[in-house]
Amino acid sequence: MKILSVNAGSSSLKFTMLELPEEKVIISGTFEKIGLDDSFYTIKYNGNKDKKEAKLENHTDAVKILLDELINYKVIKSYDEIDGIGHRIVHGGDKYTESVVIDDDVLKTVEDLVPLAPLHNPANLVGIRSFKEVLPNTKMVAVFDTAFHQTMSKEEYLYALPYEWYQRYGVRRYGFHGTSHRFIATKMKEMLGEDKKIISCHIGNGASICAIKDGKSIATSMGFTPIAGVIMGTRCGDIDVGLLPYVMSQTKEKFDDVMTDLNKKSGVLGLTGVSSDMRDVEEGYNNKDERCITALNMYANKIVEYISMYNTKLEGADYIVFTAGVGENSDLMRELIIKRLEFMGVKLDSEKNHQRGINGEISTDDSSIKVYVIPTDEELMIAKDTYNLINE
Repeated sequence: MKILSVNAGSSSLKFTMLELPEEKVIISGTFEKIGLDDSFYTIKYNGNKDKKEAKLENHTDAVKILLDELINYKVIKSYDEIDGIGHRIVHGGDKYTESVVIDDDVLKTVEDLVPLAPLHNPANLVGIRSFKEVLPNTKMVAVFDTAFHQTMSKEEYLYALPYEWYQRYGVRRYGFHGTSHRFIATKMKEMLGEDKKIISCHIGNGASICAIKDGKSIATSMGFTPIAGVIMGTRCGDIDVGLLPYVMSQTKEKFDDVMTDLNKKSGVLGLTGVSSDMRDVEEGYNNKDERCITALNMYANKIVEYISMYNTKLEGADYIVFTAGVGENSDLMRELIIKRLEFMGVKLDSEKNHQRGINGEISTDDSSIKVYVIPTDEELMIAKDTYNLINE
């Protein structure tokens, strides 16, 4: 069966078509700057990457071109060959604990949850509706970033705030990157033959840490929004909220402007003033740039804090797994993190760690906690959920 995995942003649309149950990627691509003058898209097929300019006034334009390109590349002969479409949805609140077939009730609920994810859910809805406009009879599935973390205990997801805020307004920890953390839990079980206690480190431009026990999330670093937790590319991570009124009084900025600063101008970018791209920051680090050195050390320190805390929550983790862009590709960042865990008996095999394209263990045989690098595959998880649900 041919399944499309879709991730719609406010001005972008990413897609991957897979053949299931073989789990084979057929074609993938990204539509960018939708609604802007310089919009374009790229297609990856058979090892080649083609970039094309196109006028994309809205997501429906992107969907129509996408579907036409599937025919042009001879991936399908007609739209009827697309058996299902899985959509990444950032926020499912506490309503959804797993993926679901999209119907009118699901669409309404996702829309009702827009106040919890005002930057993401509207874009996700636009993606769904654009595909429904062109393919009204194709089965579609919603895969929620928050669903995997709904197994957290109340003690873990509540904040020490007035309880009515939780009851009336849904103020609680939700967590994100759930599809990626679930992939790690699933992949590790396939490799090991059983569930183990895992600290999953999804470290990319956005980053979150997750404690996994018996295949379930018991704690995660992101909170009510994706801004919480560890330092990220442009997000600040955990801060003292009391600084917000002070900064507003000094800068005369409005609250929305300060939130933009915290989400888009902070993190590694804010600390270095150079870039949110870890490759640029690592270059500065190697060239003895003081701000880059400080930024990477802070970045590593915060991740180590969460690993140490989650090791305690798990009463001793069996595995630490690095995944996502930085986790998979930065041997320097992995080294900075693991060196800070040597007091716990965690030991890095430097030779394995420096191998490019590593997929497997990077710790020594006598390490107290085994350390792995596993490339994440959220698109595959979305496609598998879609395949399973449309075949029920």
